[in-house]
Amino acid sequence: MTKISIHRDQSAGTISRYIYGHFAEHLGHCIYGGIFVGKDSRIPNENGIRTDVVEAMKKIHVPVLRWPGGCFADEYHWRDGIGPQEKRRNMVNTNWGGVTEDNSFGTHEFMELCRQAGCEPYITGNVGSGTAQEMSEWVEYLNSDGDSTVVRERRENGRQDSWGVRFWGVGNESWGCGGIMRPEYYADVYRRYQNFCRQYGDHKLYKIACGPNGGDTNWTDVVMKNAAFCMDGLSMHYYTVPGTWENKNRATEFTEADYWETLAGAAEMDNKVKMHAEIMDKYDPDKRIGLIVDEWGTWFQVEPGTNPGFLYQQNTMRDAMVASVTLDIFNRHCDRVKMANIAQTVNVLQAIILTKDEKMVLTPTYYVFDLYQHHMDAKELACSIETETLGTEKHSLPGVTASASEKDGILTVTLSNLNPEKGEEVLISLQEDASGAEGRILQGKMDAYNDFDNAPLKTETFSDFELRGKDLCVRMPACSVAEIRLRLA
Repeated sequence: MTKISIHRDQSAGTISRYIYGHFAEHLGHCIYGGIFVGKDSRIPNENGIRTDVVEAMKKIHVPVLRWPGGCFADEYHWRDGIGPQEKRRNMVNTNWGGVTEDNSFGTHEFMELCRQAGCEPYITGNVGSGTAQEMSEWVEYLNSDGDSTVVRERRENGRQDSWGVRFWGVGNESWGCGGIMRPEYYADVYRRYQNFCRQYGDHKLYKIACGPNGGDTNWTDVVMKNAAFCMDGLSMHYYTVPGTWENKNRATEFTEADYWETLAGAAEMDNKVKMHAEIMDKYDPDKRIGLIVDEWGTWFQVEPGTNPGFLYQQNTMRDAMVASVTLDIFNRHCDRVKMANIAQTVNVLQAIILTKDEKMVLTPTYYVFDLYQHHMDAKELACSIETETLGTEKHSLPGVTASASEKDGILTVTLSNLNPEKGEEVLISLQEDASGAEGRILQGKMDAYNDFDNAPLKTETFSDFELRGKDLCVRMPACSVAEIRLRLA
C-alpha cells in the first residue's frame, strides 16, 4: 500500500496556470495541416484555423502558446509573414525537412489562433540571424498604438488596435541552433536586444532569456550573473530520450525496461530544476525571475515512412505517465517554475493532438492535461509519499506520484500508478474532513494509444475510492492517472 499525506500548512506557493502551456513551431505538420489549413479548405475552419483543434485546446484551457519556434525562430523574419498572402516571401525551412515555407501563417494568423483558443501568446524573437531593430519593431507592431510607420503598417494589414503581447523570448537555444554562442557572449547579446524591446502604454513585457540545455549549470550561472537584473524569466530545455540520440526508442514498440528507462528519464527533470533553481537563488533570492521550461517531452524515432525532419511520433500511455511525472515536478517547484511548454501541440514529438487530413485524434498526453487543469492558479499543497520503488536495477523511481492543490474550498488530488502490471491501493491522509468526492481517470496498457480509426483511451468517470473520516482510500489500476476533487469542511 502507498501512503500519501497532504500538508495544507506547507506550500511552495501558487501553481501558475502557465505551467500547463504548449508550443507550436513551424515544424512538420504542426502548423500547416495541424493548425492552419487556409480559409478555402474543406476541413472546417475559422479564418483558416482548424475548428476541431481549437475546440480541443479550449477544453483543456491552454493558457499560453509559444511560437514560432524552436530552431525555426532564429531563421524567421516576421515581416515575411505579414501583408497579402500572395506577396509573402518564400523560404526553405532548413532546420526541419528542407520544405518550402510560404509564410501563409504569420503574426496575424498566430494572434487569431490565440484569440480563438483563448490563450496568451508567447513569441520567440530572432536573435540568431535577426537584428535588434527587427525584434524591436516586432514588439512595436504588436504592442504600440502610437502614430508610427510600423503601427500604420499593422493597421493597413487589418488590425486597428494593438494586441499587447506580454511574453517575449530573446532567442532560442542560443547555445546551439540559435547561434552556437558562449554564455558570456549571449548574456551581452541578451542585454542589448532586450533593451530595445520597449514597453508601449500599459503593455509591460515579460522578457525571457535563453537558458541552459539540460544540465548545463555553467550557462545558467554566467547568464544569471551578467543579465539577471534585466530578465523576468530564464528558459530551460530538457527532453526525455530513451536509448541514445542516435538510436532512440520506438514510440509504440518497446519493452518494460524501455518503459522504466523513459519514466526515470522524465523524473530526472526534478534534479534539473533543482540544480538550476539553486544557481538562480544565488543571484535572485527573492525568486523574482521565473524558470521557464519552454521545451520538454519525449523524443522517439519518427514513425516509419514519415519525413525524419518532421518529428512525427505516436503517443502511448507511456507518454501519459511521462506527462504526469513531469507536471508533478513542476507543481512541486511552483515557487520557481512559472511557465512550461510541452513540445509540441500538434503532430510533433509529444503532441496532445494528431491530425490526418480532416481527421483528428486526442492523445493520452492530452487527457493528462485534462485531468490536471484544476491545478491552474491553485495553492500547491505539499505531499509526503511512502511508496515502493519500481523499475530496473539501472532505472528506478517511486511507483506512485501525486500533486495536491486547493482553490475555492476544493481540494484537487492527481495521482499516478506507474506500475504497468499491477494495481495499487493508495491511502491519502487529508488531515481534515472532506466531502463530495468525485473522480476521473485515464488508464490503459503501457503501449496503448489512440489512432484515427480506433481511439479507446480517454478520461472516464472514476469512483473506486472511499472517504474514511480524514482519509481517502483509492484503488488505482495499473498504468493509470486519476483526478479526485473534494470539498473541504
